[in-house]
Amino acid sequence: MHELAGKTAFVTGAAQGVGLGIARALARAGVNVAVADIQEEAAERAAREIARLGVRSTALAVDVADRAAMHAAAERVQSTFGRVHIIANNAGVITPPKPVSQTTEAEWAWTIGVNLFGVINGVDAFLPLVRAHGEGGHIVNTASIGGMQVARGRNTGPYSVSKYGVVAFTESLAQELEGTGIGVSVLCPAAVNTAIFHSASRRPERFGGPEPATDDDRYDRELRETGMDPDAVGTRVLAAIRNDDLYVFTHPATRAWLATRFDRILAAYDAIAEKREA
Repeated sequence: MHELAGKTAFVTGAAQGVGLGIARALARAGVNVAVADIQEEAAERAAREIARLGVRSTALAVDVADRAAMHAAAERVQSTFGRVHIIANNAGVITPPKPVSQTTEAEWAWTIGVNLFGVINGVDAFLPLVRAHGEGGHIVNTASIGGMQVARGRNTGPYSVSKYGVVAFTESLAQELEGTGIGVSVLCPAAVNTAIFHSASRRPERFGGPEPATDDDRYDRELRETGMDPDAVGTRVLAAIRNDDLYVFTHPATRAWLATRFDRILAAYDAIAEKREA
């Protein structure tokens, strides 16, 4: 998709952070944006900001883990804008760091419900609308560099489990949509200046209810102090849509992290050959 002006995008988790960065980048390219977020007032503020960039924008309060709610959102977006071309399934959450063996059933359900099923629900609700108008489109699913490798000592295993799923889902979807004019990208950022470590404070009751953030959260401070500007991520996503990139990375240094993991995998294959020779 090279000509974006006048197209319409649906972006989840768009009230702040990476989602808002994506929405801003799209709006600056002339794309109308439906701003979706579980926080209604924050979504409305973001939609007003996007509208000031000279495009049409509307706000939707949506829990992406709720498939029926996502289908209702799709109907509303189509009713408001007529056609939708870009789907950015970006909403994401993370549990307070703890070992996977200590993660509760509700925490698993919430993490996978938002991070993975939020993406699945977004595609289920919106892909038929993109197919129907025949003008092409693009789907961006937000995973994480944590969907490519598990950071040692971080205790964010449930988050990585969900994000590995997003990577596999997106790779599968990209294969299925080859030749249709609908591009697919998976966004795998490293540290970005967002409030994701405060996401448990907005957790719905059916997933255990809100859990207040702690003031001594070192990971949250790290993101705030050293994380990439969300607008820079949005710019990278905009380029990926135009270039039809499948993988979207943001931090060159993470290449070495993945190389370490892949080297271990290749070494395991080498071990098979050695055993056979013995």
